Amino acid sequence: MAFALSSMSVTSSAFANHQAIPAKHTGEAEDVSPALAWEGAPEGTKGFAVICHDPDAPLVKEGSYGFVHWVLYNLPGETASLEESTALGTSGITDFGKLGYGGPMPPEGHGSHLYYFWVLALDKQTSLPEGLTLPELLQAVEPHLLGMNRLVGTYQRGE
Repeated sequence: MAFALSSMSVTSSAFANHQAIPAKHTGEAEDVSPALAWEGAPEGTKGFAVICHDPDAPLVKEGSYGFVHWVLYNLPGETASLEESTALGTSGITDFGKLGYGGPMPPEGHGSHLYYFWVLALDKQTSLPEGLTLPELLQAVEPHLLGMNRLVGTYQRGE
């Protein structure tokens, strides 16, 4: 995937950058997606996609590493935020093998993991089918990627 880091900023009312993700948003509790907001999308943005990925997970799959917790796409260009447990967009398949958000839940005794909540700004509104994996989504949107940025949260099992 082309890496198109931009000046777009991504925030959450649930946690600050590089701070702990509340248990509510993890597999140990309610397992609901956190609220996200972004601003400063590149000029010409007509759609968005959101990904949550844990690069610290001890998993290598399809030539990639880490664990995919969320794949969300087909978000319109006027979208600037997602509410907690959002129903917006189209869900892809996580590494849990299911649609929708699956919160942090690192292996016991594995320490703190980083969770990257990426927002991808696209030059077109997508209408991709439900159930794409992360590699399938990235292949579909890479030609349309204008910019991206992330919010990083941390989580350790039993926090």
